[in-house]
Amino acid sequence: MPLPEQFHEMAERVNNWGRWGADDEIGTLNLITPEVVREAAGAVRTGRRVPLALPLRQDGVQTGIIPGRVNPLHTMVQINQELFGPGTVATSDDTVTMGLQAATHWDALTHVSHSGRIWNGRPADGITAHEGARFSGIGTVRSLVSRGVLLDVARARGVDRLPGGHAVTPEDLTEAEEFGRVRVRSGDVVLVRTGQIRAYLGGDRHAYAHPSPGLSVRAPEWFHARDTAAVANDTLTFEVFPPEIEGLWLPVHALDLVEMGMLQGQNWDLEELSAVCAEERRYAFLLSATPEPFAGGTGAPVAPVAVL
Repeated sequence: MPLPEQFHEMAERVNNWGRWGADDEIGTLNLITPEVVREAAGAVRTGRRVPLALPLRQDGVQTGIIPGRVNPLHTMVQINQELFGPGTVATSDDTVTMGLQAATHWDALTHVSHSGRIWNGRPADGITAHEGARFSGIGTVRSLVSRGVLLDVARARGVDRLPGGHAVTPEDLTEAEEFGRVRVRSGDVVLVRTGQIRAYLGGDRHAYAHPSPGLSVRAPEWFHARDTAAVANDTLTFEVFPPEIEGLWLPVHALDLVEMGMLQGQNWDLEELSAVCAEERRYAFLLSATPEPFAGGTGAPVAPVAVL
């Protein structure tokens, strides 16, 4: 089924192809200038640090619904082995097999394509079986440090967790801004809390997966207008699931990654951050969230930390 005209109209409104040159591979991360980072450092007042990543574990968020995206399988390959002879220093070593987007992660701009294209109008066949993403893979993101802003949509609406299927609209985002007395500005990384991850933390992986609240197909235009550098949230699917428009699957992915060139992250644990921001009555902070530099990867794990 071809993408509807409504989608193409939205794509045209948020399109950033060529904005930073025909060879650009990092999209809206260009908005994180040295001036933005200097101002972000000014958000640190107490030095309080809040980790935002889920533990990498075999009983993680993946349920098998996404083919090949497996939870981490951790294996010991050495246990107290005296490599240089009896009585020498012994070492332990381990290995892991996992989907790069199995837990807390960033999607690279090459994670999805539509109409045969990826970010900046490049052909989607630049992603190959042996090399992965030859253009705009996650390894091109060498650093990601900026001002983070928590838009706590759930708390702003007075609930612990938005209901499954709730589409987070531009109106919701603006309401969360007003609730937090903060304004999203150019170069910010926005974290959108729905509370959905509480299902997983409570032991129900399947309820966490779907039905799920998430970003509305209308949200990319809001982020485009604010010149947001990247967006992450606390859900498996990022966007509302099932979709708002019947038969239109992953439209927010396509608008964010392909058209706008904006990284998006999933499975971020924003529960402690929500409590800390409410306690300190401020919703902006320094955010360190550089992905693991997998060459050619269409996504990568990240262990973000908010510093208040």
